[in-house]
Amino acid sequence: MAILAQNDPAALNSAGMAALREQRFADAANAFEAAAKADPDATALWRNLATARRALGDDRGELAALDAALDVDRRDFMAWLRKAEAHQRLNEDAQAFAAWQAVLQLAVHLDPMPDALAAVLAAGREFCAACASRIEYQVAEALGDFQTQMPATPARRARAFVDAAMGKRKIYVNECNGLRYPFLPADEFFDDAHFPWFAEVEAKTDLIREEMLALLADPGDALRPYVRMEKGAPQNKWSPLDHSLAWGACFLWEYGRPNEAVLRRCPATAEALASIPQSNIPGRAPSAFFSILKPRTRIPPHTGVTNTRAIIHLPLVVPDGCGFRVGGETREWKVGKAFAFDDTIEHEAWNDSDEMRAVLIFDAWNPHLTPEEQKVIVGYYAAADATGFNTNLD
Repeated sequence: MAILAQNDPAALNSAGMAALREQRFADAANAFEAAAKADPDATALWRNLATARRALGDDRGELAALDAALDVDRRDFMAWLRKAEAHQRLNEDAQAFAAWQAVLQLAVHLDPMPDALAAVLAAGREFCAACASRIEYQVAEALGDFQTQMPATPARRARAFVDAAMGKRKIYVNECNGLRYPFLPADEFFDDAHFPWFAEVEAKTDLIREEMLALLADPGDALRPYVRMEKGAPQNKWSPLDHSLAWGACFLWEYGRPNEAVLRRCPATAEALASIPQSNIPGRAPSAFFSILKPRTRIPPHTGVTNTRAIIHLPLVVPDGCGFRVGGETREWKVGKAFAFDDTIEHEAWNDSDEMRAVLIFDAWNPHLTPEEQKVIVGYYAAADATGFNTNLD
């Protein structure tokens, strides 16, 4: 390789292409690797490196190069397509399933659709359908004829939930970024009567606030940005908050896992959380955290992942100039006054003051779900996760 080409990505790429044509695959890989290091934001160079590594029989190297391209741009259609094909070739079906789903989602935006892709995408859809059928079989085996064990209305909702979760039907309700449970009332703020234990939690507000303030005085790594986007994610409404402590969080529970270090430092808060009927879905719920919003910070309008839960706020520190909107209703937080809402309805928050705003946020079951329906939801996730194919993480 000429010395002049060492830091010239275009020249290195040309050298790599020439080596590919001459089937000098090791030379091609070296050239493309140097080109990608010289211009790491050029996704085409990472894909070229993947091509050379595949020709060398280096499967892991190929996948690493494709992942590097996706770290730059999560919308790189060809990188996802080749990643799906590589995992499928290696019989890594779960990873192939996830990659093919990304391919098919991106393919919707291809206009016009290249003729050469039609057969490839058809094969991808067939592969995804086969994986989904394995989830369906496992769920059916685990849940059995659950509808006969339930009254008519919750049985109908539970059946629709399972079918919707497996992609067998469409539900026309709230905006959920994860799984949707059908036919639940679209409450913006739930009636407090659904949560008779609010008073017990509210009575511990002062203790909870003292523990939070002591934690924030020396948080270590317990305080972290709430918004943490993946590498390569395009600019969007969350970008101003990405990896920023303008909206920070100290988790006591996260996706069903306790943060023992924080719980030990906040025994009154831990006791309050332990005393309420939180949802319990292994690997998913409950979650509970101190939400810290710095001065002059806004959380943009957004919707949550699933309407199977109610989100509860217990305000701890609320200066003037703070507000919270769910759907068409705006409320001010009042210290020590809890409320619950459906976060799959568009909501936003703001702190227009010059001081910190702090709220304890945790989740419970949507109060309109019966215990039998809660059991179906937990059973669905356990069965679907057991297959290794379930990509619905929320």
